[in-house]
Amino acid sequence: MVDHYQVLGITRNATRQEVKDAFRRLAIKYHPDKHAQSPDHVRHNATVRFKLVSEAYEVLNDDRKRSSYNAVSDSDCFRRTGGSYSNPYGNRSGRAYGYGYSARNRQGSSFSNGFDSTFRYLTTRAFLLNLALAGGLYFAFAAIDSSGETLWKMRNSGKSFEEAMESIEKTKAHKDEG
Repeated sequence: MVDHYQVLGITRNATRQEVKDAFRRLAIKYHPDKHAQSPDHVRHNATVRFKLVSEAYEVLNDDRKRSSYNAVSDSDCFRRTGGSYSNPYGNRSGRAYGYGYSARNRQGSSFSNGFDSTFRYLTTRAFLLNLALAGGLYFAFAAIDSSGETLWKMRNSGKSFEEAMESIEKTKAHKDEG
């Protein structure tokens, strides 16, 4: 995930006007029409950068999207770790844009890292939907099971289910003998 603030070259507390100005400046610089006569690699690079700039503007110009983006990028469980991360600007710093620290800079025990991973997994939408489905199925089967016994008692008030099963077994055994 790319840091939209770094793509536009602005700070996190930039105003909407600053976001707009930065977008216009970079959109003019990287617009595909401006690079139509350029070599393929330059044209491709400009197109990628133009898409990144447009995406950053779309997110940072809308207050709801911006607050959601800030919440996700600020949360510790979404930080990227080190490695050989390569961004579209050619910076191979080993750090994803704005998403925290490399593994050697992160502090905490293996228990806390394991807890973070477990918590992240348990709060995913897919896990929660599967959990809700499993719970619904469990309660549906429990309701069907208890309703069968209730219906039996309503229709056969003189006998219990066990007594009826014993009489059926006796009848089967009697038929097998004769």
